[in-house]
Amino acid sequence: MQLKIPHAPHVVRWSVIGLVVFGWVWSMPAAQAQQTMRDRQVLEKEKKQNLEKMNQIRTILKQTASEKQAGLGQLKALDQQIHTQSQQIGLLNKDLQLTESEIAELRRASTTLSKDLDKLRDEYGSMIYAADKRRQQVNPLGFLFAADNFNQLVARYRYLRQYSDARQSQVRQMSNVRTMLDGKQRATQRKRQEQKNTIGAKVQETKSLETLKVVKNQVVKELGQKEAELRTELAESRRAVGQLEALIKRLIVREARERAEREARERAERDRIARLEAARKAAERKRAEDAIAAAEKAGEKPAPADVARVERPAEPEPAPKKPDERRNNNLNDEETALASSFTSSRAHLPWPVTKGFISDRFGRKPHPVLKGIYVENQGVDIQTNAGEGVRSVYDGIVQDVTSMPGMNNVVAIQHGDYFTVYAKLRSVSVRVGQRVKARESIGTVATDKNGVSEIQFQIWKEFTKLNPESWLTPR
Repeated sequence: MQLKIPHAPHVVRWSVIGLVVFGWVWSMPAAQAQQTMRDRQVLEKEKKQNLEKMNQIRTILKQTASEKQAGLGQLKALDQQIHTQSQQIGLLNKDLQLTESEIAELRRASTTLSKDLDKLRDEYGSMIYAADKRRQQVNPLGFLFAADNFNQLVARYRYLRQYSDARQSQVRQMSNVRTMLDGKQRATQRKRQEQKNTIGAKVQETKSLETLKVVKNQVVKELGQKEAELRTELAESRRAVGQLEALIKRLIVREARERAEREARERAERDRIARLEAARKAAERKRAEDAIAAAEKAGEKPAPADVARVERPAEPEPAPKKPDERRNNNLNDEETALASSFTSSRAHLPWPVTKGFISDRFGRKPHPVLKGIYVENQGVDIQTNAGEGVRSVYDGIVQDVTSMPGMNNVVAIQHGDYFTVYAKLRSVSVRVGQRVKARESIGTVATDKNGVSEIQFQIWKEFTKLNPESWLTPR
């Protein structure tokens, strides 16, 4: 008798649906989810950095604003705070866009999971209905013992067991999908709350920005009534900048002259040693020739060493060395290596103060108050906390420590053919000729009459002024 087992299409169909569910949830959106996660990590890092910068500026601005009279330092700090506040609002807008994208992804996943759960329920219902219908028609035990032989009995038992396992798997599958769907819905609710919080933060930051703009306008108005005083301060500032520039150029000229003199001395010493060596070899050859002549006159055999000395061909003059472009400025090997290392540190140099912000950038720009007047910064101004320590940004040798009106104490450090300059220091803790390491303290920042604690930081490569902001580690 041929075995006939009832057809059970749902045993196969549940597993196909399971593959579709988990395949969609885990494989298809995986790349998109990973990209969204990376975008979120980058955005959160940017928000954190900008918030730290805002807090630093706010702290420093409080010190400046504690003075009764408004000053340019306060105005520059307000400008930077407005800039960072605007950046924060921009980052919050990006946050809202990204959150909306995350919610859309969660909504799509929830919709798909909900559809798949409905399919699984329909499949399970059909499976139960078919099983109940067969149970009414054929008793399971009767179905087993109606087998014609043992092999058929085993086959029927396996069929019933497979059908039972399929129903249990279907139940587990529905439970898994339900759990995933609940997770997506909870995640969507969290994102909605985060979105609400971000909107609230954006509203608050926008209000703060408007307040800052009002304060800035008041400071500009107050400063505008002090035009004569501002022009006097500008003249004094330009005079101090000119003196500092002249000082640095004299220092560079002096160092170039000393390097040239050192190179000339070393070259002269090398030439002297070469002449002495040539004279020594010529004297030895002359003595050997005289010894050979004396031996031949006496009818004796010359000494082999004398013969070898005379027959040895004269050494050719060494070919002139190809000039080393790195040494054309008379740097020695140590200075050349230091300059090369400094060059490779572009955009990675530590800041000369641990806390602070660039209050005035490199280059030429309009005066913030005086109309039609332009000012030029040969470095960057960095506002910081009162009494903040100032440190070297790289290994080098202190070449000058001086004091001048408008710049307080000034320290210049050489790094090969590079120089870093630190002005407006209240105190100095290094001396000329001292070797310093990166991040080593060289003094403390000065605070002016308006309560502004600010250093002037410059980078020179020989006589070329460089933009320090492109050399410092981004903040």
